[in-house]
Amino acid sequence: MSYAHWEVVPTRWKDNDVYGHVNNVVHYAFMDTVINNWLIAKGGLDIHDGDVIGLCVESHCNYHASASYPEKLSIGLRVGHLGRSSVRYELGLHREDHSELVAQGHFVHVFVDRESRRPVEIGGGLREALRSLMVS
Repeated sequence: MSYAHWEVVPTRWKDNDVYGHVNNVVHYAFMDTVINNWLIAKGGLDIHDGDVIGLCVESHCNYHASASYPEKLSIGLRVGHLGRSSVRYELGLHREDHSELVAQGHFVHVFVDRESRRPVEIGGGLREALRSLMVS
Protein backbone atom coordinates (compact mmCIF):
# COMPACT_ATOMS: atom_id res chain seq x y z
CA MET A 1 0.00 0.00 0.00
CA SER A 2 1.11 3.53 -0.63
CA TYR A 3 0.77 6.34 1.86
CA ALA A 4 0.93 10.12 1.46
CA HIS A 5 2.58 10.80 4.82
CA TRP A 6 5.14 8.88 6.91
CA GLU A 7 6.15 9.41 10.52
CA VAL A 8 8.62 7.46 12.65
CA VAL A 9 7.37 6.69 16.16
CA PRO A 10 9.66 5.21 18.82
CA THR A 11 8.39 2.51 21.13
CA ARG A 12 8.86 3.07 24.85
CA TRP A 13 9.85 0.71 27.64
CA LYS A 14 6.33 0.79 29.05
CA ASP A 15 4.83 -0.25 25.67
CA ASN A 16 5.96 -3.87 26.12
CA ASP A 17 3.53 -6.21 27.81
CA VAL A 18 4.26 -9.30 29.91
CA TYR A 19 4.86 -11.30 26.72
CA GLY A 20 7.69 -8.99 25.67
CA HIS A 21 6.03 -7.25 22.74
CA VAL A 22 4.19 -3.98 22.17
CA ASN A 23 0.70 -4.38 23.60
CA ASN A 24 -2.20 -4.19 21.16
CA VAL A 25 -3.68 -1.00 22.62
CA VAL A 26 -0.39 0.82 22.00
CA HIS A 27 -0.83 0.34 18.24
CA TYR A 28 -4.04 2.39 18.49
CA ALA A 29 -2.20 5.10 20.43
CA PHE A 30 0.50 5.23 17.74
CA MET A 31 -2.12 5.61 15.00
CA ASP A 32 -4.02 8.27 16.95
CA THR A 33 -0.77 10.17 17.56
CA VAL A 34 0.24 10.19 13.89
CA ILE A 35 -3.23 11.36 12.82
CA ASN A 36 -3.35 14.17 15.37
CA ASN A 37 0.25 15.26 14.74
CA TRP A 38 -0.66 15.58 11.06
CA LEU A 39 -3.98 17.38 11.75
CA ILE A 40 -2.22 19.96 13.92
CA ALA A 41 0.82 20.49 11.66
CA LYS A 42 -0.76 20.25 8.19
CA GLY A 43 -4.52 20.52 8.71
CA GLY A 44 -4.42 23.57 10.95
CA LEU A 45 -6.61 21.93 13.59
CA ASP A 46 -6.56 23.79 16.90
CA ILE A 47 -7.21 21.01 19.38
CA HIS A 48 -7.37 23.35 22.37
CA ASP A 49 -9.37 26.38 21.24
CA GLY A 50 -10.75 25.67 17.76
CA ASP A 51 -14.48 25.73 17.03
CA VAL A 52 -14.24 22.32 15.33
CA ILE A 53 -12.84 19.09 16.76
CA GLY A 54 -12.54 15.56 15.40
CA LEU A 55 -14.13 12.72 17.37
CA CYS A 56 -13.10 9.13 16.76
CA VAL A 57 -16.24 7.10 16.05
CA GLU A 58 -14.58 3.93 14.74
CA SER A 59 -11.19 2.26 14.88
CA HIS A 60 -9.82 -1.07 13.78
CA CYS A 61 -6.46 -2.84 13.70
CA ASN A 62 -5.13 -6.05 12.16
CA TYR A 63 -1.86 -7.37 13.57
CA HIS A 64 0.68 -9.01 11.27
CA ALA A 65 3.90 -9.19 13.33
CA SER A 66 5.06 -8.26 16.80
CA ALA A 67 7.26 -5.32 17.69
CA SER A 68 9.05 -4.62 20.94
CA TYR A 69 10.96 -1.90 22.73
CA PRO A 70 13.39 -0.37 21.70
CA GLU A 71 12.13 -0.50 18.11
CA LYS A 72 11.00 2.45 16.03
CA LEU A 73 8.02 2.04 13.74
CA SER A 74 7.49 3.89 10.48
CA ILE A 75 3.79 4.69 10.20
CA GLY A 76 2.15 5.50 6.89
CA LEU A 77 -1.01 7.63 6.77
CA ARG A 78 -3.51 8.20 3.99
CA VAL A 79 -7.18 9.12 3.59
CA GLY A 80 -9.34 6.29 2.30
CA HIS A 81 -12.60 8.25 2.26
CA LEU A 82 -13.42 11.92 2.70
CA GLY A 83 -17.07 12.65 3.39
CA ARG A 84 -19.03 15.80 4.22
CA SER A 85 -18.26 15.70 7.96
CA SER A 86 -16.20 12.54 8.32
CA VAL A 87 -12.90 11.10 7.19
CA ARG A 88 -11.52 7.57 7.22
CA TYR A 89 -7.76 7.43 7.79
CA GLU A 90 -5.88 4.27 6.81
CA LEU A 91 -2.57 3.49 8.45
CA GLY A 92 0.21 0.97 8.07
CA LEU A 93 2.68 0.35 10.89
CA HIS A 94 5.97 -0.94 9.48
CA ARG A 95 9.40 -1.66 10.85
CA GLU A 96 11.49 1.49 10.58
CA ASP A 97 13.30 0.17 7.49
CA HIS A 98 9.93 -0.79 5.89
CA SER A 99 11.03 -4.45 5.75
CA GLU A 100 7.85 -5.76 7.36
CA LEU A 101 4.25 -4.71 7.99
CA VAL A 102 3.56 -4.95 11.73
CA ALA A 103 -0.07 -3.80 11.77
CA GLN A 104 -2.67 -2.15 9.58
CA GLY A 105 -5.65 -0.15 10.76
CA HIS A 106 -8.10 2.64 10.27
CA PHE A 107 -9.69 5.46 12.24
CA VAL A 108 -12.86 7.38 11.38
CA HIS A 109 -13.18 10.95 12.63
CA VAL A 110 -16.40 12.92 12.55
CA PHE A 111 -15.75 16.64 12.76
CA VAL A 112 -18.13 18.38 15.13
CA ASP A 113 -18.77 21.77 16.65
CA ARG A 114 -16.85 21.89 19.94
CA GLU A 115 -19.82 23.21 21.94
CA SER A 116 -22.85 21.44 20.45
CA ARG A 117 -21.02 18.25 19.43
CA ARG A 118 -23.10 18.29 16.21
CA PRO A 119 -21.42 17.30 12.92
CA VAL A 120 -20.09 20.13 10.78
CA GLU A 121 -18.94 20.17 7.18
CA ILE A 122 -15.20 19.77 6.70
CA GLY A 123 -14.29 22.95 4.89
CA GLY A 124 -11.56 25.23 3.71
CA GLY A 125 -7.97 24.47 4.50
CA LEU A 126 -8.72 21.30 6.43
CA ARG A 127 -10.58 19.74 3.49
CA GLU A 128 -7.75 20.65 1.12
CA ALA A 129 -5.18 19.25 3.53
CA LEU A 130 -7.12 15.99 3.90
CA ARG A 131 -7.39 15.71 0.11
CA SER A 132 -3.59 15.80 -0.02
CA LEU A 133 -3.58 12.51 1.93
CA MET A 134 -5.64 10.70 -0.72
CA VAL A 135 -3.64 8.30 -2.88
CA SER A 136 -4.76 6.08 -5.72
